[in-house]
Amino acid sequence: MLPLLVLLFVVVPIAELFVIIQVGEAIGVLPTIALLIADSVLGSMLMRSQGRAAWLRFNTALAEGRVPHREVLDGALVIFGGALLLTPGFLSDILGLVLLLPPTRALARGIVVRRVLPRLVVTSLGGTGAPGGAQRRPGPDTGDVEGTATEIDPRRLP
Repeated sequence: MLPLLVLLFVVVPIAELFVIIQVGEAIGVLPTIALLIADSVLGSMLMRSQGRAAWLRFNTALAEGRVPHREVLDGALVIFGGALLLTPGFLSDILGLVLLLPPTRALARGIVVRRVLPRLVVTSLGGTGAPGGAQRRPGPDTGDVEGTATEIDPRRLP
């Protein structure tokens, strides 16, 4: 966890400053500042349009009775992409564009689904299962729920 924090709060800002300085030396200070402002404005406009599209797809999925898992993930990626585009810096802008443009967002969504989601552990406080794996009978407080459950030892998770 510490290396990730060092990367996020030390290495990334230094890399962003380095790229901004290099671009400033190549095209000048005022054009660099204008470019950073322009990509923030255009990024906010792109985020707004893609956010609306994700919201419409979310509502359509709900209206069709589907679970909107893909639409929720798309919405989260649009939010992260928009935040990265609003952050000053060219490297964050590139990653923000990747998350905002639909074709590249689909690639990013696939990576998130394969790499991040399997590592998430869903837990419940006050669920229907009793401690020690004993089963409780459905009653008025738990409802009639059918399904299959598998116990996972949290000490064996990666």
